[in-house]
Formats: sequence, C-alpha cells, structure tokens
Amino acid sequence: MQLNLELDLDEIPETELYRFAKEIKRLVARKVLRYSSKYSRKDYSLRQHAVLVCLKIKKEDAYREIVDEAVEMLRIRNELNLDEIPHSSTLCRAFNKLSMRIWRTLLRLSIKKLDLTGVAGIDASGFDRGYASRHYTKRTKMKLSSLKTTLLVDASGAIIDLYITTMRKHDTKIAPPIIKHNSKSIDVLLGDKGYGDQELRALCLKRGYKASNQV
Repeated sequence: MQLNLELDLDEIPETELYRFAKEIKRLVARKVLRYSSKYSRKDYSLRQHAVLVCLKIKKEDAYREIVDEAVEMLRIRNELNLDEIPHSSTLCRAFNKLSMRIWRTLLRLSIKKLDLTGVAGIDASGFDRGYASRHYTKRTKMKLSSLKTTLLVDASGAIIDLYITTMRKHDTKIAPPIIKHNSKSIDVLLGDKGYGDQELRALCLKRGYKASNQV
C-alpha cells in the first residue's frame, strides 16, 4: 500500500518548534546581514544559517544531527525558503561568522517575549579551554587555558545576558556594563560577596533597584 504524502501544511496545527523558528527568523531579520560578504556565493543566506543554528541549540543537537533532522522539517524549510540543506561544516563556520555582539542582541530581543520576575542573579564560572589551538595561541602569544563566563539570570530561569572573557578580570569590573545594558529587566540584583563593591552598589541605587550580596 502506498501512502499519500501530499499534505496541506496550512491545515496542520503549528508546533512549538515551528513557532520558535518563525520568531527567530523575525529577530534575525532585524540584526543579521543577509550575506556575510558581497563575494558570497549566495547558496544560503547568513540569516538562514542563524535560524538553523538556533534550532540546533534549542534541540541540543550536534551540527550533523540538525542537518539530518532539517530534511524532515518541511514547514520550517518553507518558512526559511530553504530548498536544500547546508552541510554541517557550513553551519559551524556560519556560527563563527556571527559575532558575540549579534548573539547578545538576539538574546536581549528574545527576552522581551518572556515574563520575567525582575529578581536577577549574577555569577561567574570558569570553563576549561583544553582544546584551544596550540598553533593559534603560540602565534598570538596568548594563554587561553580557560574562559570566564558571567551570567545574568532571572529567577524564572531565563538567561538575560552573558559576558565571556579570557582575561583575569574582576567580577566588579564585569558587572557594571551588564547591569547598564539590562537595567529594565532588573528590580532586585543578587550576587555573592565577589560583587560586594561600593561603586556597584551605587550603580544599583542609581538605577533604582535593590542589591544583595547575601547569596
């Protein structure tokens, strides 16, 4: 028996994944260039790549997995005008072309869609860079043994912002710009004693919210 696979996509209820892809497409169109260079072959746009990378992150897939699954994502492919699927290595390179500034902007835009509590916590953690290129670090005379990642997280669990550095930068120097960029999302700021700085407290007072180091 042969199955009839001719489907009217408009009659099928929208899935959560499809709605996610549509929203990311809308946000990406506001902040990401269509092509990374005027010399691009234009087989795929950088915006198409960005949406696929966001789908990969949401599904916690590897690049090869999201490429394989995208073959079956007919409605999402139609939404992205994606006739063919890019190779996994192409997606990986596209991710590297998109700067941290772009990803932080997309994060802030997406945050507007969430119901935040206004109670935010800030903290930092180190991540080992054992796989850093020895050739690169030798030529640049840099030591990338670890990355320091600072997260600003709402009490609901939503990540509001992040900051990554390879430098030995103190928490009290990293926090102010993060707070200034996200002041509308904060009513109460929580942090450990590493953020117990008078200038930081003064900044919080100026922005009109409470700060606590009793975490």
